[in-house]
Amino acid sequence: MSETKQRLETKQRLVDGALAAIRQHGIAGVSARTIAAAAGVNQALIFYHFGSVDDLLAVACTTSTAARVRHYAPRFAEVRTLRELLDVGRDLHDHEKELGHVSVLAQLLAGAQQDARLAAPVAAALRLWTNEIESVLRRVLAGSPFGEIADIGGLARALSAAFIGLELYEGVDGDGASQAIAALEQLAVLADAVDSLGPVPRRAVQAAINRVAARRS
Repeated sequence: MSETKQRLETKQRLVDGALAAIRQHGIAGVSARTIAAAAGVNQALIFYHFGSVDDLLAVACTTSTAARVRHYAPRFAEVRTLRELLDVGRDLHDHEKELGHVSVLAQLLAGAQQDARLAAPVAAALRLWTNEIESVLRRVLAGSPFGEIADIGGLARALSAAFIGLELYEGVDGDGASQAIAALEQLAVLADAVDSLGPVPRRAVQAAINRVAARRS
């Protein structure tokens, strides 16, 4: 095996070990020792390849999130309605939760509250999801009355925050988390219903939305 290939494999083992350590111990229990144990390597290699545990966690966060976003990109590309977006979101959340990826991101978010060095890479990882969702929202809301007034970027961030927050919410109130998803789905059904209206009622709805928006501005 070439030296370059060996270095790459060792770095990947450390990244995988960092993610495994977060899943097993939570962010508070992550250390050079727990990461090295999960990776099956000497902990000195963490500092040799990454410089610090925080730098390793930053790389693990951004690379793993980028891989998951690429995995779901084809499904996002097929979305044509808000309801379809939420269906993908529910499947994504359930699957990523089963794999432990949602828990890892939630733990890293918690860690970033106490460690400023994690804040930037965790925020960058979240933007990968948010940018993908924002792109879908701009496509599905184009020409919709809601698209005329909605802050699409803010809505994308709200949806990202909601699905990550469900990981924490479900731990203490599973029924409440299910109710929250159901409420989002009801809003999606409402938006789809408005979009299916004929031109006259759609104009009436648009006028009503514009009046409410004007009062709030």
